[in-house]
Amino acid sequence: MRYDDFRRSDNIDDRRDDSGGGGGGFGIPGGGGGLGIGTVLVLGLVGWALGIDPRVLISGAEIFTGGQQDPTYQTDRRSSPPKSGAPSDEVGSMISGVLGEIDDRWTEIFRESGQTYKGPQIVLFRNATNGGRCGQAQSAMGPFYCPPDKKIYLDTSFFRQIETKFRGCSGNACKFTTAYIIAHEAGHHVQNLLGIIPRVTQAQERAGSKAEA
Repeated sequence: MRYDDFRRSDNIDDRRDDSGGGGGGFGIPGGGGGLGIGTVLVLGLVGWALGIDPRVLISGAEIFTGGQQDPTYQTDRRSSPPKSGAPSDEVGSMISGVLGEIDDRWTEIFRESGQTYKGPQIVLFRNATNGGRCGQAQSAMGPFYCPPDKKIYLDTSFFRQIETKFRGCSGNACKFTTAYIIAHEAGHHVQNLLGIIPRVTQAQERAGSKAEA
C-alpha cells in the first residue's frame, strides 16, 4: 500500500506559518541519547539496509519529558489563527496520511482487546513553538512526543535536512524514514496510554530520591 492511499488524519495543529525565527537545524545526539543499545543496533541495521544514515533515525527516536529549554529562544508568534485539519502541501499531506494509517492500525489492535484508542495530535512547526507542558519545542530537539499533552512535535525542516544536508536518503527511502519516525513517536503515545511511561517516570523519581538521601 502507498501512502497516497492512506486516510488523511485531521488531528494536526499546523503552526508552520507562525513559528518563531532564529536557531539552526537539529542536532544529532551523540551515543543515541537515552536509547537502549538494542534500539540503536536495530536502527543501525535498518539504516544500513536502506542506505540511510543511522544517525538520522536515532535522532528521531526520543521522548521529550520536559524541563529543558532555552529561555532566549523565540517561540511561535501566533500572529494568525492556528490551522487545524489535514494540510494540503506535500510534506503536510504525507504526515497526515501516515498518522491516519497509524491511528487506524492501533484502533484495530485496541479494539481487539476491548479498549478504545485515541491517537496523538501532531504539531507541525518551524524553528520553535510552545511545547505545552513539555516546555519549549525547538528544531535542535528533533521530533519528540510530549506525554502530558499527548502530542507529537515535528519541525518539518527536519525531514528536508534528511534529504539535503545529511544526504540520508532519497525518494521512497525518505518517505520510509518519515513514516518510521512518526510511528516511533506514536509508539511512545501507546506506551503512555497503557501507563508504561508514567510508571517508568515514577520509578526514575523514586530512584533519584534514594540516591539523594
